[in-house]
Order: sequence, then structure tokens, then C-alpha cells
Amino acid sequence: MDLFSIIAEEKIKKAYKDKEFENLPGYGKPLPKDDLAAVPESMRMAYRILKNAGYTPEENDLKNEIKSIEDLIKLCEDPQEKKELQKKVNEKLLHYNRILSKRKTNTNSTVFKSYENKIQNKLL
Repeated sequence: MDLFSIIAEEKIKKAYKDKEFENLPGYGKPLPKDDLAAVPESMRMAYRILKNAGYTPEENDLKNEIKSIEDLIKLCEDPQEKKELQKKVNEKLLHYNRILSKRKTNTNSTVFKSYENKIQNKLL
């Protein structure tokens, strides 16, 4: 243990001994289940940072779906089917942009796009 861990542990023990935790909400109740329990421990901190920054798995799933449908459009030869796939992409993009607009993120920035692509590549 390093010095900071020892100091923190001592302060926690003292606060517990002085009954400073008894007035906290949820005192004596079990901790809520960790929603990232299925994520490997080595990646949990990165996922928490992304989650706290507003980057959700739903966004990632939508981006993957959009990319898959766009790949299908490139391979599609039937004009009617291509039209239907394009409609699906547009709906997914609309939904994706709605999610981002709720966060008030400027997604038109080239810096944002570059950073977003780097994150996407790391997660995939």
C-alpha cells in the first residue's frame, strides 16, 4: 500500500468509529449491483469514463448498425432493396443524432469526428 492509501484507510476507519456514516442515505443497505460487472476489470475504468462522459452502449450499437447497413447498401444490386436499406440508415442516423443532441454535443466538429473514430476503433 502506498502512503495515500494508508492515510485514506485511516480516515475512513476514524469516520466509521465516530459514526459519521450513519446519516448517509442507504446506510446499512447492500450496495446496488454494478452495471459493469460483466466487463473485465481491466476495462471497467475506461467504460466508466465513457459512461460519465455520456457515451453510451446504445450509441455504439447504433453506429455499428449504421455501418453494417451502409456496407449492405454498397453490396446491394436491387434498387428497391437499396432504397429500403437507405431508409433504415436514415432512421438510425436520425435516432443517433437525437441521442447526441440531448447531450448537446457538437458532432460537426472535425476534431470531434477524429476523436470519435479513435474511440470507436479502440472499442471494436
